[in-house]
Amino acid sequence: MALPILAPVAGRVVAMTDVDDPVFAGELVGPGLAIDPARDAPAEVVAPVDGTVAKLHAHAFVVETADGRGVLVHLGINTVQLGGEGFTLLVAEGDAVVAGQVLVTWDPAAVEAGGRSSVCPVVALDAQPGSLSRHARPGDGVAAGDPFLEWV
Repeated sequence: MALPILAPVAGRVVAMTDVDDPVFAGELVGPGLAIDPARDAPAEVVAPVDGTVAKLHAHAFVVETADGRGVLVHLGINTVQLGGEGFTLLVAEGDAVVAGQVLVTWDPAAVEAGGRSSVCPVVALDAQPGSLSRHARPGDGVAAGDPFLEWV
């Protein structure tokens, strides 16, 4: 069954191979795309799919669908080093969420001011290569909640 995945943040689409992190660029945890976020502060991050918040950190979360597929959204690169500073969580681990629901707010400009990349990888965890179709292409602009990927 095809699973539509929404863009969790507004910004410009970036190829995963262009993400400045070898795990994401090599698609070692799964395929996807990334988004270079708009610098509006605060920025809202929405659930990419309907499901349950399976993992939640200030800088990253996984939403698991009813059929067991997980979608990882990572807010910036090396942002774990911030210890949650600059991120506001609006849900808790274990919460049921719907696609498009605001889960986190953050300030991408502040992340960059601290010397880190604010690029946001969106990953279909453990998906097979070729299992994603892309509704957005690198260079495209997207709004939070726009059709982004489809997991087939």
